[in-house]
Amino acid sequence: MFRFGSPYYLFALALIPALVALFIYFRIQRKKAIRTFGNPEILEALMPSASKTRPVWKFIILQIALAFLIIGLARPQFGAKLQNIKRKGVEIIIALDVSNSMMAEDIQPNRLERAKRAISRLTDQLSNDKLGLIVFAGDAYTQIPITTDYTSAKLFLSSINTNSVPKQGTAIGSAIELAMGSFTPETKTSKAIIVITDGENHEDDAVEMAKKAQEENIVVHTIGMGLPQGGPIPVSSAYGQSDFRRDKDGQVIVTKLDEKSLQEIAAAGGGKYVRANNTEVGINNIYDEISQMEKSELQSRVYTDYNDQYFYFIIVALVLVIVEFLLMERKNKLFRNFKLFK
Repeated sequence: MFRFGSPYYLFALALIPALVALFIYFRIQRKKAIRTFGNPEILEALMPSASKTRPVWKFIILQIALAFLIIGLARPQFGAKLQNIKRKGVEIIIALDVSNSMMAEDIQPNRLERAKRAISRLTDQLSNDKLGLIVFAGDAYTQIPITTDYTSAKLFLSSINTNSVPKQGTAIGSAIELAMGSFTPETKTSKAIIVITDGENHEDDAVEMAKKAQEENIVVHTIGMGLPQGGPIPVSSAYGQSDFRRDKDGQVIVTKLDEKSLQEIAAAGGGKYVRANNTEVGINNIYDEISQMEKSELQSRVYTDYNDQYFYFIIVALVLVIVEFLLMERKNKLFRNFKLFK
């Protein structure tokens, strides 16, 4: 198992493209400055010790050294000890609607972004429970298999958008069905599904699927994302201008929360319905309900000991810095005919 002990240092890698851009800019300005003094070919003959490529090689070596140094500071580690950890908890799978209607801004900044933030905060509260994430629109897909790796869950969560599912629609029933098959098999632990959507189901019989889940002792909760009055769906025009999604007659489409459907799904699944608003999403209220469920012993295999490998990267960085320091920008008279660096 590989991981970074201090992954936030990796953001410093963004410095390298910026430094490359600055280097190219100053090289161009230098060439322009030389041209102001005369013909570059004539000036080159007057400067036999000058090298065109040595400064470039020095810069490349220095950037590679910087990359190795940053990676070393991020503390790359390999798992060295795998243990079976037993804990008591429940299994939770969140089914998140990523259809276009979730971009409506009646809940700020929009329905989808607000739901993602709520899920992220919930993840921070978990310690013993297993969590999985399904995204759905016209189809349903597993985004995060059931896991106790909350860090990876938050990483995958941040990348979710309306393009995560190619087919548009709102197949709530398919999402519940996929979630039912995504729990750890042959475990007696309590299981719960949280469906986060605006409820505009156009694809299947979600109520019937929630009943099937309840028959398998899986509780289905629903969270309604959206306000009763609804809101238009923002889109960008071909010219980059902001507009709203329109129907075939050119009228702005207003997507509204289908609260009745979500209440029926929650009732059929033996769960609770909560309506989100601009103050809170309500996922904590659902989790409070789930926390009251009977907890069973969960077993997961995790790495409990890691070996740091950062020193290899630091050594390579130091060696490259020494090479860059020893490499002179001008040609050495003794090695002028050596063509590695012209």
